Amino acid sequence: MGFLWPYLLLGLGLVPVLVAVYLWLLKRRRRFAVPVSDLAMIKQAVAKRPSWRRHVAPVLLLLSAVSALVGLARPTTEIQVPLNQTSIILAMDVSRSMCATDVAPNRLTVAQQAATEFIESQAGGTKIGLVAFAGFAELIVAPTDDTSVLVDAVERFNTSFGTAMGSATMRSLEAIAESNPEVVPLAVDLSTTIDRDTVWADDDKVPDVIVVLTDGANTQGADPIFAAEQAADRRVRVYTIGFGTTSETTMVCNPQQAGADFIADPFGEVAAGEHGPAGDFGQIGGFGAVSQFLVIDEPTLQSVAAITGGEYFRAEDAEQLLEVFLNLPTQLERQPQQVEITWIFALASAVFACLALGLSAHGFRH
Repeated sequence: MGFLWPYLLLGLGLVPVLVAVYLWLLKRRRRFAVPVSDLAMIKQAVAKRPSWRRHVAPVLLLLSAVSALVGLARPTTEIQVPLNQTSIILAMDVSRSMCATDVAPNRLTVAQQAATEFIESQAGGTKIGLVAFAGFAELIVAPTDDTSVLVDAVERFNTSFGTAMGSATMRSLEAIAESNPEVVPLAVDLSTTIDRDTVWADDDKVPDVIVVLTDGANTQGADPIFAAEQAADRRVRVYTIGFGTTSETTMVCNPQQAGADFIADPFGEVAAGEHGPAGDFGQIGGFGAVSQFLVIDEPTLQSVAAITGGEYFRAEDAEQLLEVFLNLPTQLERQPQQVEITWIFALASAVFACLALGLSAHGFRH
């Protein structure tokens, strides 16, 4: 348990003083006791009311005072928030390299299938948002529990040039800030107002999380490390997934995945779809027969996860990627969150005070 105003706990130093005053009053009362010669009357009084009972009401009043003082310090405690009370932002890489065929039929198709299964596997009430990023990042679907809307958006992904991984994290943070008032908007610079050594090391994170899937390295937009720092400042975890192999591969997209700027010839001399493999998959060659080596920036992805308190995952095929997605609920199932419990101590103080007054009134009548 923590306290928002811990300095007010100094008021508990009054408790020993109150106990000492009470004992002094008891001693003073005995000093002025009136002698009684009728022993039978004394025995009858003692039998009806044991000596310890007269201390119950003062003890309850003391407990009421202690509870009130603790409540004034605004106590907090950590609770585990169920997944269906959080928002998960899936930031999906839709850069042209996601057309790579090293993972059949291509990386984007497999990523779409895994994301769809993840969305459909969530319990009712879980809110998921979608951010797609290539040369820039865009919020496709704000956090919602409408599975059909999310799946439809995933199926309509198309590719473009560039990889703005840092911008995707920033846009995801904006989406979380819009739905969770505990997350400070990006327009506010927290770097000069918080102690990063304390905030970043603290386990007190908001329950909302970001999951970034990419197959490459950041090429434009915000720096991923800067974006991770912004997330850490706002106590938001970022889980990163590096997808694909480092084998030589070619780019092949189906018509839906081919964006408006898709060209078969990188120099624009051949129209889209005029060459490149075709078949049941309805493929369009992204760069003709040119093979490329694609490298995932794992150090950056690992750093982003480490800075924010998340975790990095690596997947090289469809099975591994699906396993990562379906295991995410075990990572995110219950998230810690600090909540203020002042009301509990205020209620306890009131109950103790009422009991003390009730016992005092009862004793006075008898």
